[in-house]
Amino acid sequence: MPSTVSIKGLTKAYVRGRQRVEVLRGIDLEVEQGEFLALMGPSGSGKTTLLNLIGGLDRPDRGEIIVAGERLDALSPGKLTKWRARHVGFIFQFYNLLPVLTAERNVEVPLLLTNLSAKERQRNVSAALTLVGLADRAKHKPAELSGGQQQRVAIARALVSDPSVLVCDEPTGDLDRETSDAILGLLQLLNRMHGKTIVMVTHDPRAAGRASRRLYVDKGVLGRAPAEEAA
Repeated sequence: MPSTVSIKGLTKAYVRGRQRVEVLRGIDLEVEQGEFLALMGPSGSGKTTLLNLIGGLDRPDRGEIIVAGERLDALSPGKLTKWRARHVGFIFQFYNLLPVLTAERNVEVPLLLTNLSAKERQRNVSAALTLVGLADRAKHKPAELSGGQQQRVAIARALVSDPSVLVCDEPTGDLDRETSDAILGLLQLLNRMHGKTIVMVTHDPRAAGRASRRLYVDKGVLGRAPAEEAA
């Protein structure tokens, strides 16, 4: 099975005042096409930084990162923006929906960066909302939807351009247990039935348990999750 994500010797640091903080220290990682990977670890461990690098939102200081066949550390900012719009679907903890737009218009936003016609965009939006079970809520604005429904809209928005990888940052962190289970079930469905490659950051061992593989990030180093975390 080919790799969707291939990372070698990835290093990232930030400067805070006069202090240089090493966030990632020589990370090596392979994520196979169609894999569902959970990244765990304490706050400040570097897992969200690693997720942002995979999604093309940040650049490494050193090392090589290839996602969907493109070497991201070698792309210009303009090319990276275009690549990201085509290949990555982002799902965040707090949905990031535009409150003045309906569900269908929120889902359509990523397609406005493409050359698709209005009719083609509408067809893709309808398919994405149907996939997440919200076809009947297309005309509703975020304030008229529950938290779980808003996250489903966000997932539809992430899916609408048929990305190579879904990048999820604590996607159930703001949801109750029942709604969280439903969203995790949807992610599993997208992974198992539709072959979507998913990389998810989570603090929740129950959420991580839905993934096909779990890794642990601590002090910028990547390894297997401790037994109590993986349980």
